[in-house]
Amino acid sequence: MSITRSLLTSVALLPLLAACQVYTGKPEGPPPATRLQGQVQLENGQLAFTPCQEQRRFVLADGGGSTIEREVTRLGNDGQTSLFADLAGRLGGSQGNGNDGRFEVSQIYRLQGEGHGCDDLNFKRLALRAGGNEPFWQVEIGSKGLVLNRPDHEPLALPYLEEQLPDGRLNFSSEANGQRLDLWVAPQRCVDAMSGALNHLSAELRLDGQVLRGCAHFGAMRN
Repeated sequence: MSITRSLLTSVALLPLLAACQVYTGKPEGPPPATRLQGQVQLENGQLAFTPCQEQRRFVLADGGGSTIEREVTRLGNDGQTSLFADLAGRLGGSQGNGNDGRFEVSQIYRLQGEGHGCDDLNFKRLALRAGGNEPFWQVEIGSKGLVLNRPDHEPLALPYLEEQLPDGRLNFSSEANGQRLDLWVAPQRCVDAMSGALNHLSAELRLDGQVLRGCAHFGAMRN
């Protein structure tokens, strides 16, 4: 009888022990950042942000070192009043005055006054886009693999290897059809010298001994 009672007591304690093992007592961390693309305009001394294909409007604010106001002002000084922005941050409640809330920006992926924005059909299929000028070059990495675009050349699709390096740096390499390609990207503020567009990655393309520099940003397939 005592053995049976002991067994029943042990079984009854199992849920309590399991609960003690699962509960850590640590508070939950902050919610993950939201990534949005849309148009930014300066209205009544505030930055207004309208996401692509939406009617909602948010007041933009710096959520911790993003320098969004300074970057919009810089491009605005060049006469660009409406900008495309690719941003990450946290959405807050309604601020009134015709706005649907507040978007505190923690990361600027891209900020530009010209080029493809909300109408970029390839964005959802891209992991990374890099490019530069003089001479123009562009590398797109995504659902179609690695594609190299250059003037007077057909788009060249290549197999590639990706290597993650310290400090958030990445290397994409390919060797095919007698060509050697290395693309290096690093998390560093990068401004296009011709358009003034801001990207969150610097890029360096080494192609058959030639070194070409530019900027890069992550596509929708990669944050």
